[in-house]
Order: sequence, then C-alpha cells, then structure tokens
Amino acid sequence: MKHLIEKINTMKHTPLLILALCLSSFPLHAQENDIITTKIKDNIHLLISPQGGNVVVSTGNDGAFLIDDQLTGRSDIINATANKISDKDIKFILNTHYHFDHTGGNEYFGNENAVIIAHDNVRTRLSTRQFITHFSKEMQPLSKDGLPTVTFSKDTTLHYNNEEIKIIHFPNAHTDGDAIAHFVGSNVIVTGDTVFNGMYPFIDTEHGGSIYGLLLAQDALLTMANDETIIIPGHGKSMSKADLKSYNTDLKTIVKRIKTAIKNHKTLDQTIASRPTQEFDATMGNGVVTPDDFTSILYKDLIDK
Repeated sequence: MKHLIEKINTMKHTPLLILALCLSSFPLHAQENDIITTKIKDNIHLLISPQGGNVVVSTGNDGAFLIDDQLTGRSDIINATANKISDKDIKFILNTHYHFDHTGGNEYFGNENAVIIAHDNVRTRLSTRQFITHFSKEMQPLSKDGLPTVTFSKDTTLHYNNEEIKIIHFPNAHTDGDAIAHFVGSNVIVTGDTVFNGMYPFIDTEHGGSIYGLLLAQDALLTMANDETIIIPGHGKSMSKADLKSYNTDLKTIVKRIKTAIKNHKTLDQTIASRPTQEFDATMGNGVVTPDDFTSILYKDLIDK
C-alpha cells in the first residue's frame, strides 16, 4: 500500500486542507509553519503536524526532552518550534519505536549531541535496512549519530526536570520495540503508536507487532491512567482515559467479528466484504489505514491464533 506516501506528497501541496480534514478538532494554541503546538501542562507541549507522528516536548531547568522527532528533512522545523517553547538545549530524545515518521530526526539531533533513548529492538532495526511492505517504504540504516546510545530491554526511568518519567516497554504491540513514557507527577502518558486517536492503527506485524499485543498495551495504559490523566497518542489529538477506553472497546469489537469470520471459515475477501468495521468507519476510516486494509491486517494476524 502507498497510502502514507501519497498522503505525504499531497500534504506538502495542501496542508490547510489536510489540517481541516484530519485535525479540525485540535485546540489551536499556537502554530509554527504547519505545526500546531498545544500546551498539555506547563512543562509539556504536544506538536502536531500533518506530516509524521506526534512530537512531545518536555521542558525545565535541566533542558528539553523530546519524545519522537518526526520525518527526515523536518528537523529544522521541529527544532525551531521546540526553541519557541524553551531556550534550553534538547538533551534527550526518546524513540517510542523505529518507524521513519518518528525517528527521522535522529541523525540531526544526535549530531547536536542529544542522547537518544530507545528499546533494544529499536537500535537493532535502525542499524539495519528495513522495509515496511504495507507502505512500500524502505528505511536505510542510520549513521552512528542517529542510533540510540541508551537502550533498555524492558523498562527504565528518567529523572529529569523535577519529573519522574517511567519509560515502559510493551512487547509485540505496534512493533517489537514500543515504549511509552509516563510523566508520573504531571499525570501525562505518551503512548507512541500503541494508540492512534481517530483512526485505525497500523500494526507492523512483519516487525513483531500484533493486535493482541496492541490491545494488551492499551489495557495496561488504562490501568495506569485515572480520570484526570492526559493521554497523548502517536497520531491524533490528546485523549482522556474514557476516550482510550472507548477506542479500545471498538477495536476489541472488530477483532471479535474477524475471529468469528475466521472460525466460520470465511476467506479474507469474504471477511472484507462483510465489512466488520462498518459502524466505526466514519470516525476511524480516514487515516493512513483504510477499513479494508485494517480488516486485512487483522485477518492475517489472527488466522493462526
């Protein structure tokens, strides 16, 4: 599939149209180029753009901490926007997973002496050629500057800007290297692509992702959160616990329907034709993963489970 590449090519010509269609419900607190900057807490800002995944900027006396750094070629824009929030240097970056729309700025910021943190599997994947079949996207190995220099196998904690930031690995969810960041004092959880808000999630099954792992990750996030928690997904606007619960329930409903189709010996084409996502397509069917694509991803993932 080439939906993401086509979207990126279109966005550079019509960013206002894409913003109107995809981001119309975002609170517009400030805008830098095509980036919408929203203050989540005094020390945490969310950067949303039609190009690439969400970027989170945490600030304080210790310096700036970025979670994800978007696409290659966008680093000057990301850096300039972060500098509008804080004049402190960016000292740490967390890669929530290896995908190109979340790690494309690694070499730029690594060359500026930022310390990049990620799960072990993220460094492994960024060190070698990767190909994401669904998007027909080839990722070349990053240079030394772009590779994570601090890695972990399960969980770790960053004590920074008077904040305890728990970084937790969820295995085999969106990929095999997903990590979330829980800002304990601020009561903010940054989920990476274990959560997509307002769209069907892409599950990178050829690189260790699975729908059951994704749902388990979301279940764990719901356990961590309370009614005041602000949840920042990898794509889309920030969410409440209730929002995530509703999203999680909808995905589980679709999984149950596809499992029933498989149990009844339906083929992939027959399952797609039955439209198991139909009632959710209006709210989640306009992202980078179409309803038919999502059904196909789940069917192929669930067929032997």
